[in-house]
Amino acid sequence: MLHLFTGLEFYTGLLLVLALLFVLFYEAINGFHDTANAVATVIYTRAMRAQFAVVMAGVFNFFGVLLGGLSVAYAIVHLLPTDLLLNVSSAHGLAMVFSLLLAAIIWNLGTWYFGIPASSSHTLIGAIIGVGLTNAIVTDSSIVDALNIPKMISIFMSLILSPAIGFVIAGLMIFILRRYWSGTKKRRRIHLTPAEREKKDGKRKPPFWTRTALILSAVGVSFSHGANDGQKGIGLIMLVLIGVAPAGFVVNMNSSGYDIARTHDAVVHLQQYYETHKPALNHAIENTPAIVDEDELSKEFHCDSSRTSIVLAQAQKMLNGIQNYDELTPDQRNHMRRLLMCISDTANAVAKLPETSSQDASLLKKLSNDLLYTVEYAPLWIIIAVALALSIGTMFGWKRVAVTIGEKIGKKGMTYAQGVSAQVTAAVSIGVASYTGMPVSTTQVLSSAVAGTMVVDGGGVQSKTIKSIALAWLLTLPVSIILSGGLYWIALMVI
Repeated sequence: MLHLFTGLEFYTGLLLVLALLFVLFYEAINGFHDTANAVATVIYTRAMRAQFAVVMAGVFNFFGVLLGGLSVAYAIVHLLPTDLLLNVSSAHGLAMVFSLLLAAIIWNLGTWYFGIPASSSHTLIGAIIGVGLTNAIVTDSSIVDALNIPKMISIFMSLILSPAIGFVIAGLMIFILRRYWSGTKKRRRIHLTPAEREKKDGKRKPPFWTRTALILSAVGVSFSHGANDGQKGIGLIMLVLIGVAPAGFVVNMNSSGYDIARTHDAVVHLQQYYETHKPALNHAIENTPAIVDEDELSKEFHCDSSRTSIVLAQAQKMLNGIQNYDELTPDQRNHMRRLLMCISDTANAVAKLPETSSQDASLLKKLSNDLLYTVEYAPLWIIIAVALALSIGTMFGWKRVAVTIGEKIGKKGMTYAQGVSAQVTAAVSIGVASYTGMPVSTTQVLSSAVAGTMVVDGGGVQSKTIKSIALAWLLTLPVSIILSGGLYWIALMVI
């Protein structure tokens, strides 16, 4: 692994260490900022002691990162301006990474300090938008083109809808439990608060099966949180490594001959597809035969439809007969990454054309995934580093936000049924989002789920707390946009 960093100058190596520390610090903050989401209900329902609950959350956050995949990681990354992604090894790319990380850290720390359950995902996305908008203004380019609008819309929809879904599903679960799980004295225990159970039965702990459900659902929330939020740190570290040490990380240097052949075949199949559908695609892409320029390894690379045939021809020629990426020079590897990302971007755009059939769209999506198989990756040591940072952070600083969730959302104490309903809703919702590549906010989903149970159960909510959470939700995006955009502009003035 260390050989991938050889040849770096002292200043460059220092930047690398600093950037990696920034990402890991962001993940640690994310950990203790969001720990309360997993432990608040089990602590306030007395299902687990606080110390055990926090350790449990840390352990399952770790496993969530390890097993969560990379779909969310690159969904976040692709919100960045396309040209910056293609040229991330430039000074602008490094300024971008530092700016968005610092902005996210500042806002996360601020909201945590005041005990407000704000969204780390929301913060990071706002920081990315701020960088994109500032880049468009500085480079005098289109603001619309500066951001991946379709990806941004889908991510915003998931961020907006997930709290509403959490509220409705958790409320529905409470309604069902009230209606169908309260017929006998034994069943009615699930609708008691810890204080009511102690007064009525003289017992501090929840009933056995209720306690088991609370603990298992807390495990589910912790695992889902790691699988979703941990991926964001993985994607950011890959951006850092590509920016600072591109020779070893722009493509997966451990790719096998089969992996590279798979990528080569995807390029060939796309060429054939474009040629076959040439009349229908003439208005969308330029598909005339291209002459490969051997010297076109420019530092700045721009992807548009007029370059379709050029990038396809170049990629096919460079991949032909290659068994290992070591056979390419560092500049060629960098250019290869740009070519493959550009080809994939074009394929995804063609797949969304109204004249593209659903069958062809599925084919193009598969070819796009094959193209990026050796580009969108993460070494195991990065995944483990992020998992450790998130899980260690999870074990500290949880109390501020936990008090808000456990005591300040509802007007009455949390019942066992409310705790189980909120946690099951959060665990399932976030788990599904993680494996479909949609970044969601653990904080928003769980807080809204708790509020949903309180409203349906008749206890009501504390308006002051709800207003604070709503205000944080409204302010997170504009504040993080301004913070990251301002930091990025200052960084560009300095470099």
